Amino acid sequence: MSAAVVAAVAPELPALAEEIVEAIRQEVPEYARPLRGDFGRGIRAGVEQALQRFGTSDDEAHSEVYRGLGRGELRVGRSLDALQSAYRIGARVAWRRLSRAAAAAGVPVEDQHVLAEAIFAYIDELASESVEGYAAEQAARAGDRQRRREALLALLTALTPADPGAITTAAAAADWPLPHTVACLACEEAHAGRLARRLSGEALHGRIGDRACIVVGDPAGLAQEVAAAAQRLDARVGLGPVVPLAEAQRSWGWAHRALALPGASAGLLVAEERLVDLALQGASDVMAALRARALEPLDGETEASRARLAATLASWLGHAGARSAVAQELGVHPQTVRYRVSRLRDLFGARLDDPDARFELLLALRG
Repeated sequence: MSAAVVAAVAPELPALAEEIVEAIRQEVPEYARPLRGDFGRGIRAGVEQALQRFGTSDDEAHSEVYRGLGRGELRVGRSLDALQSAYRIGARVAWRRLSRAAAAAGVPVEDQHVLAEAIFAYIDELASESVEGYAAEQAARAGDRQRRREALLALLTALTPADPGAITTAAAAADWPLPHTVACLACEEAHAGRLARRLSGEALHGRIGDRACIVVGDPAGLAQEVAAAAQRLDARVGLGPVVPLAEAQRSWGWAHRALALPGASAGLLVAEERLVDLALQGASDVMAALRARALEPLDGETEASRARLAATLASWLGHAGARSAVAQELGVHPQTVRYRVSRLRDLFGARLDDPDARFELLLALRG
């Protein structure tokens, strides 16, 4: 701004501060009370510092005043609407008074236009600083809340059951209403936050070991929700059973193990629908020994032949020897099935007709 403009408006600034404060109190319902205490000091300091900074170089300490006003609005549970209104009122009052002073001092119209642009641009700058403060306070609160929720999740899924009183206290600190029942999900950490947000109701999420865990309270229709979300996110998700709150660790254990089952790269794996696989997975060393012993007749085959014969044997056992069903499942001619089964009989002999041996083979092939 020109020196003439600065000289014309400088005498108006002390009285202008009080006029702006009073206009804000009169026109903004949220501020329509005596401006006392920290609240009043913050508004007054904001107006006074704004007038001191106007037309000068920026000052980080002064900027913090307006960030603080933004933080303060969130802390009292308001949006930024009232504060933005206060900024607009301040700009209007300032322009009305300062333009009169500039005109009275004979400041050219062009310079008055520059003054108007400077006032409104400056108010926009102050409002932006308050938005930054509001956003920073939101981020800090979200971080604190998530840390408390992760601590609660760790208590719920600990191998040693936590004291119910400790869980109640942790839930209150995390602002998570304690449900009667829960179900746990296991997924890759990259998907946890987005998956939790897509589910209805409140969900805890955090990392446990090498997987992300999501705990959903009082779930209803959860499998359908998770299946749809997993498809949209292209994520692989294990779902544990619905259990009482005190048994959350069991639901997490099942979900974690379901996620480890072989299968498609994305989609929902419901633990309760894969109980046989979970049971086999639970004794991996025993299953390895069983597999080695039961399938030993295939060891002399080439890798490709071993794979073909193992697939044929699994299908033949599953379909109780129905050749057409096996051919359809494997996508081969029934004569090919006949040839392969003949080869299997050469390798396994009478074991293919022994119920216990057939059951053992099924387990080995499934495991």
